[in-house]
Amino acid sequence: MLTVMIVDDDAERGQQLVKAFRSQGYQVADRVESAFALPDAVAKSAPDVIIIGADSPDRDMLEHLCVATRDCPRPVVMFTEDQASESIRAALKAGVSAYIVDGLESARLQPILEVARIRFEEHQVLVDAANKANRSQQERDLIAAAKQRLMVDQNMSETDAYHAMRRTAMAENRRLVEIAEAIMQAIPPMA
Repeated sequence: MLTVMIVDDDAERGQQLVKAFRSQGYQVADRVESAFALPDAVAKSAPDVIIIGADSPDRDMLEHLCVATRDCPRPVVMFTEDQASESIRAALKAGVSAYIVDGLESARLQPILEVARIRFEEHQVLVDAANKANRSQQERDLIAAAKQRLMVDQNMSETDAYHAMRRTAMAENRRLVEIAEAIMQAIPPMA
């Protein structure tokens, strides 16, 4: 079964969450009473899923959630009373995978966590693809800048500069972007 971390500043509701999850066979790794402690608690306990109980998600809670899940991404389920569109949007933007209004019923926990886990995994695929595309664009930009410096410094054509970089990369068994980085460090920018 999954290990969950309960985050709730309301002691009574927090205990209800702990009890509900334990009754369904989930292991509760930790119960955090303040969102301020969330980043350290997530790093320490490494739960599979973060469960948040809140009357309404406030800015501080969402900021601490972002910090906590930036380096250790996790599915997050929020149980709340707030059904305002702005609150839902802010929570989802902060990384909440499932936003449940008035829905703390023990029998529903397993499907709620399953939806949150699947939605989180699909979101991570999109984030990874966007990061990969961003890295690729940055590498292309770096190669273009290095080629430009080489053209100016060595009075080469664009084709000759590219082929020189490519030959060096092949001869040294390095990636073209590594050669571009070396060129950018070796050849100062022209004023």
